[in-house]
Amino acid sequence: MTSEAELSVMVVDDEPGIRTALRANFLRHGWNVETASCVRDARRHIDTRVFDLVVTDVRMPDGTGIDVMQAVRKASPTTGVILLTAFGSVPEAVDAMRDGALDYLTKPIPFDRLQATAAQVMRQAKGTQIADPELVGDIIGESPMLLRALQRARAAAATDADVLIEAESGTGKELLARFIHDTSRRRDEPFVAVNCAAVPEALLESELFGHGKGAFTGALSPKPGKFEVANGGTLLLDEIGEMPLNLQPKLLRALQEREFERLGEARPVRVDIRIIATTNVSLEAMVDRGQFRTDLFYRLNVIPLTLPPLRERRDDIPVLALHFANKFAALQGRTTPQLHRKFLDRLQSQAWPGNVRELGNFMRRVLTLCETNEFDERCFESEFQRYQPSVNAPRHSAESVAPAGIPIRHLERIHLEKTLALTDGNRTHAAELLGISLRTLRNKIREYGLPPRRYA
Repeated sequence: MTSEAELSVMVVDDEPGIRTALRANFLRHGWNVETASCVRDARRHIDTRVFDLVVTDVRMPDGTGIDVMQAVRKASPTTGVILLTAFGSVPEAVDAMRDGALDYLTKPIPFDRLQATAAQVMRQAKGTQIADPELVGDIIGESPMLLRALQRARAAAATDADVLIEAESGTGKELLARFIHDTSRRRDEPFVAVNCAAVPEALLESELFGHGKGAFTGALSPKPGKFEVANGGTLLLDEIGEMPLNLQPKLLRALQEREFERLGEARPVRVDIRIIATTNVSLEAMVDRGQFRTDLFYRLNVIPLTLPPLRERRDDIPVLALHFANKFAALQGRTTPQLHRKFLDRLQSQAWPGNVRELGNFMRRVLTLCETNEFDERCFESEFQRYQPSVNAPRHSAESVAPAGIPIRHLERIHLEKTLALTDGNRTHAAELLGISLRTLRNKIREYGLPPRRYA
């Protein structure tokens, strides 16, 4: 295990005052420090030793910080790199993050943020990768994949560049979006979210851009849209893959110009916002199928981020389970139950296709229905069988389940009702299990005349 005194950092900057200040800062936090005044000097150090971290200025007389980062990547792919600049720009920051920089800081140097990123490197080097609650908000976990995602998100937060988060449902995409907002310069401005799948297609344009008086039947007064409400802050376009094709050109123009018109009005409205879009499907694949505009995809995909599914970070399940146990026990006014090792082992053995959201729902169910204050293997088996009644159900032949001649529509309706019953009417979860979009599920509910209020 690496000790703090063994951790090494190289500071690269052509300004002696900056080098001195950074050296003193890192020495106070227990790092071994080397300094370099130019790219050539930095390369000489890189050729002779491996550093845990390199902090480098972007612009120097004989090259750039990107040159230093590329040399570091070639010599030691695991070394973290933080870039510093007195002339911050979105394109530079985007290029830096795509090349693998941990962070991109603008001078004068925010030493608290510099040390927060450096602390991530320190924890990884010591083999104790624990997410700092102050840095990650409600995102819980210790896995290297999750921490790398959070590092990239923190770097994205340092810019105003638009972000596209592609990840499976239930992994915490909105939490990551809020984390980016809360660690950005816009933190004190509005964070506004709109679910593109939940808003009826006919109303989505008005929801986004607002409308003028008399724009349509029932528009008795002007109303600002989400773009205006988010002015100065961050607008989250959740499930952007559900954006109707006919509305995508107007959205593209609004993203490019940060300007739009309300429905029924010709006066342009300008806004200063950062866009974060999320999707649980591959937008690139949708582009290939003609279901999403190519130009809109590339406009959104400035900084691509992702979150690992729960099956790829199973070691985080115990800490997540304890988090949910504490949370729901407090809501119910009861003592947090003891989670036995066998209970946690069973949690870790499950696939959890609904990811963290599904795990949280299950823990809430167990907290509600299990009377004992010690959750063991029997408690898990009892509630998991109720949670997924088909787990140990006998297998039937296709003929016994669906005799020949039954109309497909009839079978589809039965399957839809059973799935909605399994999820207690949760349409989002049901859509995930069925492999369809939320909008398609809503249309099916309407098509088959199922009671909409029951499945809200």
